[in-house]
Amino acid sequence: MLEDLLTVDVIRTGVQVDDRAGAVRAAGELLRDAGACEPDYVQAMVDALDELGPYCVIAPGVALPHAKPEDGVVRTGISLVTLRDPVAFGHATNDPVRLVVALAPVDKEAHLAALQDLAVRLGDPDVVERVAGAQTPQAVLELLTS
Repeated sequence: MLEDLLTVDVIRTGVQVDDRAGAVRAAGELLRDAGACEPDYVQAMVDALDELGPYCVIAPGVALPHAKPEDGVVRTGISLVTLRDPVAFGHATNDPVRLVVALAPVDKEAHLAALQDLAVRLGDPDVVERVAGAQTPQAVLELLTS
């Protein structure tokens, strides 16, 4: 479930970045700091974005970057950053991105329940707006898990 993976330790609000790579790194570094992945995994997420384009922009204002488990995942993890200033990821319809939810999947199935729960919540534009404007990690967590 989402509340098992998303905690205040892996949420940051009002993060300032210069570009999409910085946004992905900010979310990935939270996963690394939480012990969910190795440093190489963070770079693999940036490389995937460069190679595949804005595949990870899943909804208006929301990106879900990830890489392959073999790129350095230690355990399944999810992190979330809200951006102080929205960033263009290059998506034709869902730019600019305000929320970056990084995923470290240990396999193709362990994270699906949490991801489905998150997708349902972030499928509501009002929830996206409220999360993007939240001032603290605790406020973000409450919006997404209550």
